[in-house]
Amino acid sequence: MKIGIVGLPNVGKSTLFRALTKKQIDISNYPFTTIEPNVGIAEVPDARLEKLGAISHSAKIVPAIIEFVDIAGLVKGAAEGEGLGNKFLSHIKEVDTIAEVVRVFENKNIIHVHNKVDPANDIEIIHLELILKDLETIKKRMQNIEKDVRSQKKEAIAERATLEKIKSFLEQGILPDAKTLSEEENKIIAQLGLLTAKPILFVLNGSEAMLQNKWKPDDALIKAMAGRPYVVLAANLEDEINALDAKEQKEFMQSLGLAQSGLADVIKKGYEILNLITFLTTGETETRAWTIPAGSCAPRAGRAIHSDFEEKFIRAEVISYEKFVEAGSYARARELGWLRTEGKEYVVQDGDVIEFKI
Repeated sequence: MKIGIVGLPNVGKSTLFRALTKKQIDISNYPFTTIEPNVGIAEVPDARLEKLGAISHSAKIVPAIIEFVDIAGLVKGAAEGEGLGNKFLSHIKEVDTIAEVVRVFENKNIIHVHNKVDPANDIEIIHLELILKDLETIKKRMQNIEKDVRSQKKEAIAERATLEKIKSFLEQGILPDAKTLSEEENKIIAQLGLLTAKPILFVLNGSEAMLQNKWKPDDALIKAMAGRPYVVLAANLEDEINALDAKEQKEFMQSLGLAQSGLADVIKKGYEILNLITFLTTGETETRAWTIPAGSCAPRAGRAIHSDFEEKFIRAEVISYEKFVEAGSYARARELGWLRTEGKEYVVQDGDVIEFKI
């Protein structure tokens, strides 16, 4: 699963990307430092792994990962090609969800492309470019199916109705929400790869002082985000914290009054937006977290490990993380009758500790 980091130039996208992925990239105080997207992975924070690893005396611990793509800054007119906009918009098409970085900090030494820090207006500019690109996509698709509509083909008529509905939303400046659309409508817009239909997580990039003062977005910014989830962090500070070892990180965050890294919030909320959960495997060789879509049945979960686990699935031995820790071992869990044997219809829950039988 890919999360695309999107925003105007010089809002902290590449700094956030470097902090998340620990990947060294060029970060400069001018627009379009990034041309081709940078791609990196981040570990999904999960405190359960250390406990399981200790119980199983695992040789290694392998967390789940999520992929981030640092996409170059969009500018006003991107949909018409400004600032290599068409190229950058095409990169957004390739990701599953968008982490939209919005600058909320003031700093005269860091250029703002519009010479004014106005987060709500920045969001409006980004969304307008996505809307304009999607309206272009919809117009082309409507032209392509016009012949089938005139021939009274049911599928084309249904698609045309969906396209008209989405077009009406976009012309009003409203981004389509998958929750308010039917399953069939969502399938149609997914096939088109509409940019505005991708889930959005707002990353409000502030300063260290703003974090310490418990800064909150104002009404204008809340309205611009339209009820979508957001995280407040300071990308520069996160980058500094990441350069420290685990003990120093904890001490530094405590000195700032921060319960946890803002990066952990970004990753966890990205996971939630993508509707992903984690199941766990543990043993002497390794303790590992595996990523699957929420609602997956046991054989589909097995596929995360190897295709054979889905194709040759017989049964799975399952126990919740909490019960496994309470038991202290597989052997003790089995003695207590806490290990459950589940079949093909079992829907895997987040935190299940599973051993597959094939």
